[in-house]
Amino acid sequence: MALSRQTRLYILLGVAQVAALAALAWFAERQVALGPTDKLGWRPFTWPLSTERTPAGRAYSGEDHDVFVWLTLDGLGTGDCPEGIASDAALERAVDIRILDPRFEPVGRGERIRVTDLTGWTRVYVHRRNNKSLRYGEAVAVAYKCDVITAIIDGDARDPARRKLAHEFLESNTAQVWINKQLEGR
Repeated sequence: MALSRQTRLYILLGVAQVAALAALAWFAERQVALGPTDKLGWRPFTWPLSTERTPAGRAYSGEDHDVFVWLTLDGLGTGDCPEGIASDAALERAVDIRILDPRFEPVGRGERIRVTDLTGWTRVYVHRRNNKSLRYGEAVAVAYKCDVITAIIDGDARDPARRKLAHEFLESNTAQVWINKQLEGR
């Protein structure tokens, strides 16, 4: 006995609804796992960087910047622990901004930065895109004991006001809760 055309249409519509609900459930589960958008508008998104070159971390998108934060446990080793991150060379050892794009080059010398009660080093980088426009990024690394909290700020890092917004995000409850969970028991 063959199914009528109307019955086949109803079955097809039912299957399509089940597939749409399954896709919506998968997307919702993924978003819940990433976490909510904070009150300043920073939205988490899936970690896009290679875990071969960096440990998996958290990625956030703001109005003007993307911020990638990760921890390298025992990243300083025993020799550098007392000094922490206090120079361009130490910053280069801690974070390689070229994982975003190998064409990044430093713009001048780096400078000290304070994130909550931790101090470290930051430096701005630039590269020329294929369409001749400039792309700016900033590498940030601060030490907590011998662990390194690292961030790459991808956006217009030449503007101090925009950089300040990204730095404030690193000090926000959103970023600090994740960092503290990673450092728990260290």
